[in-house]
Amino acid sequence: VVDEQANSNSLKEELKQREQGLRKAEQEMDSLSFRNQQLAKRVELLQEELLASEAKGKKTKNKVDSPSQSSYQTQSVFDEDLQKKIQENERLHIQFYEADEMHRQQEQQLRDKLEQLEKDAEQHQTVVDNLTSKYMDTIEKLQSDKARLEVRWTDSTRERNCKAATRLRLRHYQQQLRKYQTELSTILHLHRDILHFFVCLVTHKYDDYNSLNVPPHNRRHQLKARDAAGQAVSFVQDLVSALLNFHSYTEQRVHIYPLDSSIESISALNQKFSQYLHENAAYVRPLEDGLLQLHQSITEDTVTVLETVGQLQDFSKSFSTYTSFLQKILPYQLKSLEEECDIPLCTAPLNAKNRELQNDMKTFTAVFEKLQNYINLLALPSESCTLVQNSFSAVFTQLSACLHGLHDTTKELSKHYSQKVTLEQELPTVTQKLRTTNECLLSSLASLTNSTGKIATFFSNNLDFFASSAGYGPRAGAGNLNPQQAESMLSNKKKASTYILTIRRTRPESVPYTEALTNRRILTSSTESREGLMQQVLLTLIPGLIFTSSSLLEKSRETLTDDVKHANQNITRLQDELSTTKRSYEDQLSMMSDHLCSMNETLSKQREEIDTLKLGNKVSYILLYCIPIIYIN
Repeated sequence: VVDEQANSNSLKEELKQREQGLRKAEQEMDSLSFRNQQLAKRVELLQEELLASEAKGKKTKNKVDSPSQSSYQTQSVFDEDLQKKIQENERLHIQFYEADEMHRQQEQQLRDKLEQLEKDAEQHQTVVDNLTSKYMDTIEKLQSDKARLEVRWTDSTRERNCKAATRLRLRHYQQQLRKYQTELSTILHLHRDILHFFVCLVTHKYDDYNSLNVPPHNRRHQLKARDAAGQAVSFVQDLVSALLNFHSYTEQRVHIYPLDSSIESISALNQKFSQYLHENAAYVRPLEDGLLQLHQSITEDTVTVLETVGQLQDFSKSFSTYTSFLQKILPYQLKSLEEECDIPLCTAPLNAKNRELQNDMKTFTAVFEKLQNYINLLALPSESCTLVQNSFSAVFTQLSACLHGLHDTTKELSKHYSQKVTLEQELPTVTQKLRTTNECLLSSLASLTNSTGKIATFFSNNLDFFASSAGYGPRAGAGNLNPQQAESMLSNKKKASTYILTIRRTRPESVPYTEALTNRRILTSSTESREGLMQQVLLTLIPGLIFTSSSLLEKSRETLTDDVKHANQNITRLQDELSTTKRSYEDQLSMMSDHLCSMNETLSKQREEIDTLKLGNKVSYILLYCIPIIYIN
């Protein structure tokens, strides 16, 4: 690049010199043309003088026969001068022509060379740009590599520092661990000796005696259980909404395809199928209500294990009822799909999709039956039956796998139904109502797939919590918790909390460390300034006033003491107001939570009423508008 730039600069200098020579040649050509013009004018003038002299000589020839010697000499001088001027003019013309031709050749050469130099300069500039971009990319890459290496170096330095600090901490913690192990082993031997000499009965070795011990209360487990139940309620609400829409739009499709009920009566099978589908809300809604009651029964002051959750039985019954509903409508669903296959316009691909949908509905019902069995097993401990810890852990694991199977089944059902709708769009007899209903059905299936996926993911993420032991039970982890033990544990918890509240004392007031340092600095500076002022007063005032000043000080001390008392009283009053405000806020929060629960119940009722009104409006719209229009047509 540097060589090309130097070459370009030398070519520019040469071009500049050639331009200067060109301008010099142009100036010479201008001067020659000017002299040529002067000579041409002079030649013309001489020719005119010659003609005039010849004419004058002819006139005087008749008068004078022989010219004088002087006139002849003058004429010869003029002729020689004219001849010289003519030769000089020819020579100048030749020089001018040669100079002009040379100038044109040089100009053409310079122009060609200039064009070539411009092309070379463009090529060099292109090469320079390419090299610049290449080098810039290389520079950026090197800079990024440099930054990455700096980051690596910084990270490695930090890692080395962290490892060194970790090793130091590890040594310190190992020393502490040895110390604590020594202390704990000493305490353990002491307690073993005490138990050996003073305790006559060890209850945790015998299940019958151990069942009489009161288990401890696990507050963290309760909070986690309530949070998990709240999330499950939201997911089940979405599932219930999706199932309601799926059954309702299926009922609407039965009235439209393969026969339109507004034009002709549908088959008896589809009429019965539509009647059953119309009752879907009575079977689907209890799922949401049962789980909501289960969530409301889990509080911080309750014991949530399989043996004490009675609301799980209600949810199990609601789920069994909905599963029976699915089993009841399954044959009608399969026969309805067969009727669609029997119509003349049903193509072979559409027939195949209907067969796939039949298999999907069978699988869908079978998965719900599996879910019903596992939920019934989980509800057994609350009916005085007990399950071993490993048994209900296996039940929870199988339930999680079954939920994932439900999600896969709904995905297959949605995919096959979408393909079926695509094939139906190609039929010539498809109406707008059928297209709208199919779109609504696909939307409900997408919502159903989404909600089942969320439920499966939620259950898998919390499987360890569901399958693990809650920490409740007799001491030494033997046996399960029964309702009597739960009641005893809750009563003891209330007694313990009441006792703690009675013996709780308010902590003494303290000042923050930074504020204490600031106050100390202010106090030190004020003390120093006061001592300085006192020295000035003692130096300026008479000795007799010293006793009086000692009295400028006792009064001020009393005044400051009173101010401190008033400030303490104000602080106590503000603390009381703060505690009162805190209690009022807690009461308001509890009232708001109760109000929110009641609003949720009202909202669920309103949703059910809205769904009922929507179905009623659809039926009334068909009766009022569609049927009269059909009769008119």
